[in-house]
Amino acid sequence: MRTALRTALLATGIILGSAATAASASEEKTWTLDAGATVVSDYRYRGLSLSDKDPAFQPELTLTHKSGVYVGFWGSTLADNGGEDIETDVMIGYSREFGPVSVDVNAMWYLYPGASQDNYLELTGRLSAGIGPAEVGATFSYAPSQDQIGNISNRYYMVDASVPLPSTPLMLSGSFGIEDGAFGDKKQDWSLGVSAEISHFTLGVAYIDSARTGGDPLGKATAVASLSAHF
Repeated sequence: MRTALRTALLATGIILGSAATAASASEEKTWTLDAGATVVSDYRYRGLSLSDKDPAFQPELTLTHKSGVYVGFWGSTLADNGGEDIETDVMIGYSREFGPVSVDVNAMWYLYPGASQDNYLELTGRLSAGIGPAEVGATFSYAPSQDQIGNISNRYYMVDASVPLPSTPLMLSGSFGIEDGAFGDKKQDWSLGVSAEISHFTLGVAYIDSARTGGDPLGKATAVASLSAHF
């Protein structure tokens, strides 16, 4: 089954964002442990619903060393996948700031308990920087050719941006991605959302749509609501 980062929120975005935050917070500690959980009205990954348009629960855990090296876990409920309805992603990566630019690279293993024929590896690199009050980023993910994805490689390119709305607690964010290879033929996805952080919680809603999905009904436009807790 086709599985993220995640935007998370951009599926890879959730994960990369968590790792970068953990790396920053670990400056005064040798190790930092960050945990969180999100409930979404629909698990959308690169424009497609992986929960058959049903709600999903998504826990995450990241352990970061002060050097910037981190290991993490991210999971989600999803639609039936060969008798299993759980996705568990394990990653190892490195995140660091070079002046105004943040760099994050990681290797992600997408694992499906009970459906190991769908497990696969993906490599991701991300650059982000602040421009005035906004933050902009570019992400490239590459899944090398492997048996589980039909011995065809896959590439995903994404740009995203977020900016706080003046005099409000709201953050406006958007993204655009193109996927080509094993999981799409120049498939496109985009999102526009708004979120608010209150204490340890983040409440958000995003419009998500896609194109060149071969008429897949799981890629039709939708609004996704999310509630996240961070510890």
